Amino acid sequence: MGIQLNFINKSNDTNNSEVVIFQKNVATNFDELAVAWLVIKYCGPGDNHPFTFPMSMQVGASDSYGNYTPQLEAQNGQLFQMTLTTSGDRLVSAGTGSSPNEVQVLNALPKGAINASCYKDGKLLAIKTSIAPQQKAVFQFKPTIWIGVASQIVQGQVMNSAIISNINTQLSLLGIASADIVMTGGGPGGNATPFAFHLENIVMC
Repeated sequence: MGIQLNFINKSNDTNNSEVVIFQKNVATNFDELAVAWLVIKYCGPGDNHPFTFPMSMQVGASDSYGNYTPQLEAQNGQLFQMTLTTSGDRLVSAGTGSSPNEVQVLNALPKGAINASCYKDGKLLAIKTSIAPQQKAVFQFKPTIWIGVASQIVQGQVMNSAIISNINTQLSLLGIASADIVMTGGGPGGNATPFAFHLENIVMC
C-alpha cells in the first residue's frame, strides 16, 4: 500500500526548475546528507506528475568487495545483519532491534566495512557508508517528505548540504491516502515570488 500523490505545477516558473522530494533519517543526531529520492523534471506550468509514496521500505547492503545484496522488506523494529556464510556475504534478518522505531543494519562480518541502504519504490531513500565490523547503521523516518526546487540534482544520489539547507518545506503524510502537491510561486524578474508547496484535495485513510 502507498499514498497516491499528484504533483501539480501551478507556478510561474520560467527556468525548467527541477523539484526534488526526499526524506531525512531522524535516527542520527547530526545532519547527515539526504538522498534525492525523486526528481521531477520538465513538468511545466499546468502539468502534473502522479506518483506513489509507499509505506513499505526495503533494506540492502554492499560490501567492500563491490557486492550488493538483494533488497529485503524492512519494518520498524527489525534488525538485519551482514554475515559471512560458507557461500559469501549475505544480508539476513536477525530478529528484533534495540529500538521499535528504527530499522537497524549490523555489520557482523569479521572484516571489511559495509554500506547500508534503504529503498522505497525501488529508489534509493537513504544510505549509511563505511560501517565497520560490529557497528550498526540505524534508519528512522517520520511520515513526512521534504520538497523543494533545485538544480543539477541526480535522483538516487546524495545531495550536498547547501541544497538541503535551502529546502525547508516539510509535508506531513500522516493518515493521508491521497493528495495533490501544488507548487506555486516563481516567475521572471523582480515580480518573482519564492516557490511554495502545499497539499490540496487531501483524502484521509
